[in-house]
Amino acid sequence: MAAKNNPSAHTKTASPSDWLAKAHVLTEALPFMQRYDKKTVVIKYGGHAMGDAKLAEQFANDVVLLKQAGINPVVVHGGGPQIAAMLERLGIKSQFKNGLRVTDAQTIEVVEMVLAGAINKQIVTALNAAGGTAVGLSGKDGNLLVAKKTRSRAKDPTSNVEKAINLGFVGTPQKVNGHILDVMLASNIIPVIAPIATSANGQTLNVNADTAAGAIAAALNAERLLMLTDVDGVKDKKGKLIERLSKAQATRLIKNGTAQGGMIPKLETAIDAVKNGVTAAAILDGRVQHAILLELFTELGAGTLVE
Repeated sequence: MAAKNNPSAHTKTASPSDWLAKAHVLTEALPFMQRYDKKTVVIKYGGHAMGDAKLAEQFANDVVLLKQAGINPVVVHGGGPQIAAMLERLGIKSQFKNGLRVTDAQTIEVVEMVLAGAINKQIVTALNAAGGTAVGLSGKDGNLLVAKKTRSRAKDPTSNVEKAINLGFVGTPQKVNGHILDVMLASNIIPVIAPIATSANGQTLNVNADTAAGAIAAALNAERLLMLTDVDGVKDKKGKLIERLSKAQATRLIKNGTAQGGMIPKLETAIDAVKNGVTAAAILDGRVQHAILLELFTELGAGTLVE
């Protein structure tokens, strides 16, 4: 009779020890489920995990599981590789200044089309197929994400003089309308957000997905901000994974050069999120199967936790 309660046909061959092992896992996860009950978890989704079909399916199943467990997941996604591929297909050449992509008027149209269109709807479809009720939107919807143009600065290699760099239609979040997301979460909806913002005067701006996720997590006073990456987490100078960091320790890693490259903005986002009300932020390897569940429902966790 018990087998009739399980929809998976292969479980008919499971042994009693297999069932006991599953029951043990569930009992160990219970205290963590209680910790996050009715709490909000913002997940930045991108990188290899989004491009791998099997990992993408697992991600959708894991997010729906969070919702079924009484947690409120909010997904914020990137899409850099897909944007680059579409620009190449359309013959639009990207310009870079000091290693940063310049988003001109032609490029921002493609960015919005790819992020708020194709990618956003793919994620929504996957979550709905997994049994969830997902709704896609961009930061422009209901002024969810209002941003200002980002002004970057860098030293001229010839004169060593610091100069301002105009990155075009790239934005830094100024205001988040969390009410829209509160209403969706209360209605059992999983929001899926493309990091396309609007400025105060109506310009469309592209916001870094990590930065957008951090701002949204802070606005919602999220229990956790989870940033899925393509690395294990933050590592020390010997290459060993650092499992926990305080805000001060994370700041020192940036200042002393231990954190480099793309890890710097991720750490900065984690630090800012925790400073602004998020209980803790985790930088996880999205290539690891069920990384979200390991981080939230086990004592070991996964990746690096900044608190």
